[in-house]
Amino acid sequence: MPRTAEQNEAARTATRASIETAAVRVFARHGFADSNMRQIATEAGLSAGSIYRHFASKEDLFESLLGQAVEGLRMTAAQLSVDSDPLTLIRGFTEVYLADLASGDGAAEFFMVVNRGYTTDTPPGTASRLAGEQRLLWEAVAKLVRRGQRAGAFAAGDPVGIAANYFALLSGLTSMRLAMGDTMPAPDVDLVLRTIGGKEQ
Repeated sequence: MPRTAEQNEAARTATRASIETAAVRVFARHGFADSNMRQIATEAGLSAGSIYRHFASKEDLFESLLGQAVEGLRMTAAQLSVDSDPLTLIRGFTEVYLADLASGDGAAEFFMVVNRGYTTDTPPGTASRLAGEQRLLWEAVAKLVRRGQRAGAFAAGDPVGIAANYFALLSGLTSMRLAMGDTMPAPDVDLVLRTIGGKEQ
């Protein structure tokens, strides 16, 4: 019995997701410049030719990943900008981030690939695509800290500096996860919040 249009679309979506996951692993291992579509196809368990039915080039593939990163940054900034308890918001975001790292489903590799693209601007234009959304996220966290300080939930200090420390800590934990894999102890949310000046509830 032939597949329905819905089944065909579901299969296509699943294959695209598998290719994107493989691309993240390959980009994380080799860097964008030294990666190629054949490596990505092998990682995905597909033929080199079939991968081109979904993505015209590795640049096209990276663009898809970049779009996901931009949207993720935008959504996270919006979620952290709502009028709610600052410590609850930052705790919730931290819990999700650390759970993603611990899951072993490629989140750490994805974060590294995006960050490497931003810092090296490879492929060209990556840094400018991410800059505005990253700024929004940093500003959202700094404002959250400022509101939390007024409510007595965060220690005194420059909110922008505290936000920088917070993101530096998350970045460091991401690097450790990549280096240590499953042997890395699960990071403690309360410890992260104490490091950036958040008081435990």
